[in-house]
Amino acid sequence: MARRREQTARQAEFTAFVEATAPRLRRTAYLMCRDWHLAQDLTQITFAKMYAAWGRIRHATNLEAYSRRVLMNAVFDQKKRRSDAELVLADLPEAAHRRLDDTVELHVALLQALAALPIRDQAILVLRHWEDQSVETVAGILNVSVSVVKTQNARALNRLRALLGEDFVRT
Repeated sequence: MARRREQTARQAEFTAFVEATAPRLRRTAYLMCRDWHLAQDLTQITFAKMYAAWGRIRHATNLEAYSRRVLMNAVFDQKKRRSDAELVLADLPEAAHRRLDDTVELHVALLQALAALPIRDQAILVLRHWEDQSVETVAGILNVSVSVVKTQNARALNRLRALLGEDFVRT
């Protein structure tokens, strides 16, 4: 009987964790893959892996960071599997030479430019600037040094600015 109560308590903890973190993880996954259905799949993969280890990790100091790391690993694994289906172009498509005023157009332009970056750069930009994580937290999530995050963040921002062009509205 005590074992069943403990199992029920674990499941309740996990359910509460999923309910609290699912929207954020799904948004992060979407920013990485730009497909809501794939983002949902990646989020579910993350939760499945966490559920399998829940007894061991549930008292971890930072389940949020752990969930981001599992998600990023799922994103990286998915990108490796789908890399054969991607089309590589010698030159980037020409950027529009008009000022982008509509927020939808801004959103699309930003996501397209983000998609043109390498996956690790996308992860760093999404975690640092969308999720507003510290450099140290991003380094821990991606299992790289703080200096790697700082360097790749600066380079990725420069690439993103180059892709967006001078006509991109800064808000």
